[in-house]
Amino acid sequence: QVYDLIPAYLGLGCAALVGIVGVAIAVRWESAIVAAVGILGGLSAPALVGTGTSGLSVAFMAIALTTAVGVLLWQRWNWLSLGAFLISAPQLLVWVDANQGEHLTATLGVLVGFWVLYLVAAIGYELRTRTSDRLPVPSLFVLLADVVLITAAGYFALDQTGHPNAASAWLLGMAGGHILLGGLALRQPLNPEIGSLLVAVGMGLSALGFADTLDGPVLAVGWAMQAAVLAYMATRASREPGLLGSTAERLMVAAGASLGLGLGHVLLFEAPPDAIAVGVGDLSEALLGLGACAAAAIYGRFALREIDPRIGYACEAVAAVALLYLGSVTIVDTVGVTDSGATRQMGQALLSAFWTVAGLGAVLYGLLRDVQRFRLAGLALLALAIAKVYTYDLAELEQLPRVLSFIALGLFLLVGAFAYQRIKVGAGDDAVEETEEATS
Repeated sequence: QVYDLIPAYLGLGCAALVGIVGVAIAVRWESAIVAAVGILGGLSAPALVGTGTSGLSVAFMAIALTTAVGVLLWQRWNWLSLGAFLISAPQLLVWVDANQGEHLTATLGVLVGFWVLYLVAAIGYELRTRTSDRLPVPSLFVLLADVVLITAAGYFALDQTGHPNAASAWLLGMAGGHILLGGLALRQPLNPEIGSLLVAVGMGLSALGFADTLDGPVLAVGWAMQAAVLAYMATRASREPGLLGSTAERLMVAAGASLGLGLGHVLLFEAPPDAIAVGVGDLSEALLGLGACAAAAIYGRFALREIDPRIGYACEAVAAVALLYLGSVTIVDTVGVTDSGATRQMGQALLSAFWTVAGLGAVLYGLLRDVQRFRLAGLALLALAIAKVYTYDLAELEQLPRVLSFIALGLFLLVGAFAYQRIKVGAGDDAVEETEEATS
């Protein structure tokens, strides 16, 4: 290419000949050095001889990559997958950028073909060795890089050529393909890392697809549903022999991330933190988003406690806070804000009463069921309600709402104290009776 001594296509033919001889010698002598020169050199030949972005160059590269995958499977040289990807991926991106406008269908077909080759290269080592250890670093890198490269290349190729809906469909299609392959891999006698990683990658792509296609509270609902599906898959993985470790843990992390995305979207758009003071723009959207996230957390509380009770308790706390926030937003938006947007004083008084009742209910439930976490959570909410009454309500509310706020707080605290004494006395009588029965 530098001295222009021979045509580019003749140089490509010479590189093919060198690659064929190199592959034959490498396989016959089991020489990794010859394989690196012959196969990786063949993959870099289109760039070295200057064939540009023609169809011949990508076809040659596909053949060389197929050869590399074949040698990898035959000789179990896992490093070959990483080298083949690092050499071929930049050339593929250049070719896609040059051909996406004129041959969009062919471009997408080439991307799918290279996606399959990279996927086989990533998991080929495991297919041959059948090891039960964690995936090697080269396989892990190629698998993740394959997803990012092919998905991003296809998405931007469609989007830049004026097909935004097709770009979103491509993103969701890649997500569904990886989830399906992951589910199939989990049912096969393969390394469970492969299936769990494919499923996690597919769910990550679906989260991006939801963000690209959906908007408003529907997006939060989609992420919440995804969190519930991942939690279900984590429970299934924990019941399968040999899948409890990293597979279930990775799925639980992905479920938590999806639920976090849903809650984050609700707190940023549908029900921001200042909604407790000024209400929300659309109460139905806020209720839909918060309700979906609370439902997903409740499901996680009962599903994931089989794997780790601490995870179940964390989901329980998230669900409780989401439901409390949902009730608070509803009170403020319906009672605490007028149609013109002005703030009603009575809404804040009712909000303080609501927090007090919820805190007392949690304390009493914790006493009746002897569950410490409910008692502590209820006491914390009571402290928050008292702090609100003595700071915000006392300083900002007018005379009548302020008096009602203090009266409601005092009455509920008296009721709570009375109920607490009755429950404690009842528990003491039961303890005495049990002691007498044991003695007799």
